[in-house]
Amino acid sequence: MLLPILLSAVQAAAPMVRASPVPPRLVVSLVIDQLRPDYLERWRPQFRGGLAWLLREGVFYANGEQDHAMTSTAAGHSTMLSGRSPASTGIIANDLGVPDRASPLIRSGGPGASPHRFRGTTLADWMVARNPATRIFSISRKDRGAIMAIGRARVPVYWYTQGTFTTSRYYADSLPSWLSAWNAREPATRLAGHAWELSRPAADYPEADARPFERGGIRHVFPHVLSTDPVAAAVELEAHTLIDSLTLDAAWAGVRATGLGTDAITDLLAISLSATDNIGHRYGPGSREVHDHLLNVDRWLGIFLDSLATIVPLDQLVVSLTSDHGVTEYPEAGAGGRASIGTEVTALNAWGRDTIGVRAGAVGYSGLLMARTGDLAKRGVDIDSLAGAIAARVRRLPGVLTVYTPRTLRAARATDAEAGRWRRQLPSDAEWLVAASLRPGWIWGRVGGETGHGTTNLDDRHVPILFRVPGTTPVRITRMVRTIDIGPTFAALLDIKPMERVEGVALREVLPKRSSR
Repeated sequence: MLLPILLSAVQAAAPMVRASPVPPRLVVSLVIDQLRPDYLERWRPQFRGGLAWLLREGVFYANGEQDHAMTSTAAGHSTMLSGRSPASTGIIANDLGVPDRASPLIRSGGPGASPHRFRGTTLADWMVARNPATRIFSISRKDRGAIMAIGRARVPVYWYTQGTFTTSRYYADSLPSWLSAWNAREPATRLAGHAWELSRPAADYPEADARPFERGGIRHVFPHVLSTDPVAAAVELEAHTLIDSLTLDAAWAGVRATGLGTDAITDLLAISLSATDNIGHRYGPGSREVHDHLLNVDRWLGIFLDSLATIVPLDQLVVSLTSDHGVTEYPEAGAGGRASIGTEVTALNAWGRDTIGVRAGAVGYSGLLMARTGDLAKRGVDIDSLAGAIAARVRRLPGVLTVYTPRTLRAARATDAEAGRWRRQLPSDAEWLVAASLRPGWIWGRVGGETGHGTTNLDDRHVPILFRVPGTTPVRITRMVRTIDIGPTFAALLDIKPMERVEGVALREVLPKRSSR
């Protein structure tokens, strides 16, 4: 694997032992995209690296939640260090997250990206407000994973595209020399033709290797071999287990180059590992691929944390672990089904064009049907009546649990949990007509060949939340906590105040006990 090769010089790291609490030099916000909490407990006996250490050393909240309606990457990442729900951060969906034509990428033809839609502040801003010398660094395979973790701050933020890590012109006009040197190693070329084999004997995996519905029955069994063509391999790496190794290796290079954690000022490092999401979509949470990939992540993360310990003493290192969303098992595995509001979207656009001569701008994101309601209202359309008519049709779709319109969502009781999640999803100025929730086991989408997330169901909302803080007592906690609690908890640990009102709370088990006088 590439990460062990490139980090071979730091294998003799200090042993990971708990030390007395002192002011941290480095805060690490670690995200594993699409990480369900049951993965950590199901495969914990086989972990030997970074995940094992975090579980052994940390305060583990086994019932964390992304407590909003559309459980997706951009929205989920926006909640963690902001302490606020998507309705406040303004990040509704992936397509309404970081895409930005005005911020082209550097040395890449990939789509431009920036946090221009993000509203408010995050932990990064709060830390810099207290001490402008604070260093911030964020990296991910996904642009939205790297950007949404930090918010609007113009700091070093990098993501992978077309075989290299880059950034956009929102952040910089050129790449730093350390990253140019890292990219010059051409990892895609070096890994072309690489075969992903099981890391343990096949008998150690209870999951079947050949479920016929995984990936549409195409290339769905081990080994998984990258193309021998470097250009094709660079694209395939985006959905391959090895991309997390590359992300951690680039993160380590960035940490060394920027000097994070090397002085008395507390710095912030945000890392989002994306491969679990791609692998989970293709093969599902009951797959051998997800199992083996998490074993790889455990090993690579251990190497990374060992390396980090050579420059940041463990008694000055604070780490959180969580995820942006969970995932639902393939409906073809025996429960649920697939639903879509695509027909309603198409019908509304056709009606607007052919009947009243206006572009309705209807688009569907999971169960949310958005449209240019302001333009429709100007043409005399009764928005409540239109929304009600569409909602009546959506309500009859198989798998639909409940449907809201702007009027019915406003009128819903405070005790209505589904309504609460939609209220925490939708900014007050969002233009939408229908918001639908599905029954357990159902997912949005018509086509098979992959499973998904994005619903209000527990499998999609359920995420682990873990803090490793020197001096705290490791414990497993079963009460429900939320990802919006992460930022406020870090703020309390660092004794800084958020720059705006937050919804989350500081988690008491993570905070050091204060002596009474």
